[in-house]
Amino acid sequence: MSDQSILKGKKLLFVDDEIDLLEVIKEQFADSIVKTANDFESGLKLINEDVFELVILDIMGVDGFELLKACVKHQFPAAMLTAQAINVGSINKAIREGAVSFLPKEELGKLPEIVAEILEAIQQGKTHWDKLFERLGSFFREKLGVSWKDLETPSVPGFY
Repeated sequence: MSDQSILKGKKLLFVDDEIDLLEVIKEQFADSIVKTANDFESGLKLINEDVFELVILDIMGVDGFELLKACVKHQFPAAMLTAQAINVGSINKAIREGAVSFLPKEELGKLPEIVAEILEAIQQGKTHWDKLFERLGSFFREKLGVSWKDLETPSVPGFY
């Protein structure tokens, strides 16, 4: 379990087309500086005009993989968030295109803890992928029938 004090004062961007979900997320990150966008255009505008310590992108409703390209260009760490695009292909695409993690919406209740882990990994110059599968390995095995060997290896420090 990660120390969530790392969230205090961190500037985070959440992009998702579900406005009610964004409100719930804002409440979960009361100690952070949270900006939200509910469509591709407003998300891209924020990414191009501001600086974030972490960006969380919905895959389906806001064209998250296109927004991920903008995050990589600006060197903002970004994690993918999805309910419907959970499959080996989308996880591998997230790894290939530079996401630091991949979060199922089924785990939203643990989002502050997971985001704290991601920020800790970033501070240490590591990826969150190993921690993600340590934490959610059983979820991915049950939902997708995958393990580490089924996924691509990110070319980032700290990945084993």
